[in-house]
Amino acid sequence: MDMDRCPVRTTIDVIDGKWKPLIVYQLKVGKQRFGRLRRSIPEAPRKVLTEQLREMERDGLVQRKVSRRPLEVEYSLTEYGETLVPILTLMAEWGERHKKLMHDAASDDVVVA
Repeated sequence: MDMDRCPVRTTIDVIDGKWKPLIVYQLKVGKQRFGRLRRSIPEAPRKVLTEQLREMERDGLVQRKVSRRPLEVEYSLTEYGETLVPILTLMAEWGERHKKLMHDAASDDVVVA
């Protein structure tokens, strides 16, 4: 299979970036102002979070709304962006199972005296 035509690669290209899946996770509950997003993902540098939100807006996943009085910027998932929620939910469930598996495997390796 030509990797440039692989649909998994296409998906990865769209959600590529350390913070994009977490942004979707935060926005799945509804629109949020930029400051709230920053507080919910404190490890994300402001510049990188802004860049990834812009990329997501360009890709049609996120909608940005600016209010002038007072100046506020709100982000929300578009209808298209919401289609990622079930995919990321499945990934989160898999991640939980994997963490448990790794924890159980590590516990089995511990010798109790």
